[in-house]
Amino acid sequence: MTQHSKGTALITGASSGIGAIYADRLARRGYDLILVARNQARLNDLAKRLTDGTGRAVEVVAADLGNKADLGRVEQILQTDASITLLVNNAGVGATAPLLASNVDKMEEMITLNVAALTRLTYAVVPGFVARATGAIINIASIVAIAPEALNGVYGGSKAFVLAFTLSLQKELAEKNIRIQAVLPGATDTDFWGIAGTPVQHLPSEIVMSAEDMVDAALAGFDLGEAITIPALPELADWEAYEVARQKLMPQLSRSAPAARYRAVAG
Repeated sequence: MTQHSKGTALITGASSGIGAIYADRLARRGYDLILVARNQARLNDLAKRLTDGTGRAVEVVAADLGNKADLGRVEQILQTDASITLLVNNAGVGATAPLLASNVDKMEEMITLNVAALTRLTYAVVPGFVARATGAIINIASIVAIAPEALNGVYGGSKAFVLAFTLSLQKELAEKNIRIQAVLPGATDTDFWGIAGTPVQHLPSEIVMSAEDMVDAALAGFDLGEAITIPALPELADWEAYEVARQKLMPQLSRSAPAARYRAVAG
């Protein structure tokens, strides 16, 4: 099954879970793929399945994005491969233990992957997108970006960064014909949970979405032109109200004098 290529999608964290499903769905949509993850064997197996099933060209890059040299290799691909039209920033790690019960070195590693690597990969690809006046970035954030109390605070903070970074990029690149989407999944049935410290089987089944459903909803949101997609949110109006409230705050956040309630106390 071959079709006209939509260019190449580079997907990080692509060897399993959400990343592997994005790879499958995007290949079926007509993208060639560059799959990035640490596990070479899993990448090779996935690449063979996708090539056999879709006819698309699939390249694999075994890289640990927490390692500066490996990250640099992926940055160079994004800087030099003009066929790339989509970057899916999916690689990340999480934590479920309370903040003060967590190992600070592990927290720093989380920030390196969830924040620094995502930032550098985005910086690597955007100049080419701007020069070609086309391209798209999908950043996988999390609902903890707006509900940081739900899990480990560093994890929530790292995903809040992804959301803020995405919103800023959307504004900055609005006139450049570049799409930026942030996806905020809730609990999703992948091995993320076991690695983070709480097996998914320990979660209430009514809050856990299958990874397939999550990715399909996220891509439907992309097709609809959504800047922010929350796959589980029943009423879009709730997010729109949240965003209206945030926009209403913005002109009031920086003023020449303190608010009256503080002046009254100081007086």
